[in-house]
Amino acid sequence: MPFGLYLHIPYCAAKCRYCDFYSPGGSDGVPGAYIDRMVAELAARLPGRPSTLYFGGGTPGLLTPAQVSRLIRAASPLPGAEITLETNPELVSPQKLSGYRQAGVNRLSIGVQTARDETLALLGRRHTAQTARLALRKARQAGFENLCGDIMLALPHYSRAEFDATLDLIAGEGASHISAYLLKIEPGTVFGRRPPQGLPDGDEAADFYLYAVEQLEKAGYAQYEISNFARPGFMGRHNLIYWDCGDYLGLGPSAHSCMGGRRFSFPPDRAAFLAGNLPEKEEGSCTWEDYVLLRLRLRAGLNLKALKERYGFAFGPARLAFMKQLAASGYACFDGETLALTPAGLLVQNAILTELL
Repeated sequence: MPFGLYLHIPYCAAKCRYCDFYSPGGSDGVPGAYIDRMVAELAARLPGRPSTLYFGGGTPGLLTPAQVSRLIRAASPLPGAEITLETNPELVSPQKLSGYRQAGVNRLSIGVQTARDETLALLGRRHTAQTARLALRKARQAGFENLCGDIMLALPHYSRAEFDATLDLIAGEGASHISAYLLKIEPGTVFGRRPPQGLPDGDEAADFYLYAVEQLEKAGYAQYEISNFARPGFMGRHNLIYWDCGDYLGLGPSAHSCMGGRRFSFPPDRAAFLAGNLPEKEEGSCTWEDYVLLRLRLRAGLNLKALKERYGFAFGPARLAFMKQLAASGYACFDGETLALTPAGLLVQNAILTELL
């Protein structure tokens, strides 16, 4: 069976003030010992050749091309595999990009976030709008056609003009994919302890989201998932595995996996990983509820026949009537076989799931 492979790189030069991922700051590179350990994990745990490979973090852009090449060789992805690497604009250089391409990376994701320099500084980002523009340009010049840019919405003192400028920057430099997501204040982060002033309220954030969907569509980026938009042929294959409850293996501290319907994860402990004694934590089975939750993130929606075939579950008359009400209210499209949420429905997805589950 095809599966996706995720490699977690928990190293960052500095911790962004909103970030709750496991990625301690203060690093200017990734130690060779971490690569050695990851290669050993790949040798011990890989069940075959992955159809996608994703370098996430943290800041995988801290990896050298030689380190990336070694990890890709150890993973031995299938021919034609999508191989994605995330990076920050300030780490992009022609030499590094050329090395990543030669190593086999064919999809690059660059964290732009906003075109407003004052907000970038407030977020704890280490780049400017011009740095981001040049990073995207260099990536295109290096031959990356599958190029992604991130936009963060509903930032402090946010405006439609800020979104427009950010979209112009990313689209203008030829990105084929855009991730646009709302800023979320997470416990344990700098913003969680000291929220910034000027944050939009819930209704304002919702308006920014709906405006972003509309403008991205106009710019040629079709929404295919709650936070993801792509030009034709450039949807993210790796993340689509997650949203279809497919098989994926995550390696590294804090990585999560679902293989053969079994969910498990590793604790966020770099020292234990480097020592080779990072234990698996069982998280139960992938259930029909998981499938419903994940499929309803996608604009393609939830096919009720597929739900029945995969999990043996069918909604009763009351839930089917609720689906029809969602469609009548503009929160979904429902033809009796597939329930697909509209952008308005995606905004209230949690309330809809509470009713369905």
